[in-house]
Amino acid sequence: MVTKEKLKDYAAKLMFDMDDEGYDRTLEEFETVEKHMALIGEIENIENIEPMTFPYVIYHADLREDVACDCLTNDEVLANAKETKANQVKVPKVVGE
Repeated sequence: MVTKEKLKDYAAKLMFDMDDEGYDRTLEEFETVEKHMALIGEIENIENIEPMTFPYVIYHADLREDVACDCLTNDEVLANAKETKANQVKVPKVVGE
């Protein structure tokens, strides 16, 4: 179950904050989602239904064939990197401890 304390903890970990009204509204939205999930769980034989990835058939999609091509070498990839470490691109840390 989602609580206001959990939301505040998650928000802090994601480095943002809301006022109490925002947390209350988000809690209401989670409660609505939980109710919908409970209703879905009541459908008979739902475990036998194959999940869908997209609800509509797409007739106009003209997708190219996925064909492997020549890959860049490690040196080519790292050539334009501002900073590297252990043969990888080094990026700034973006999360707290």
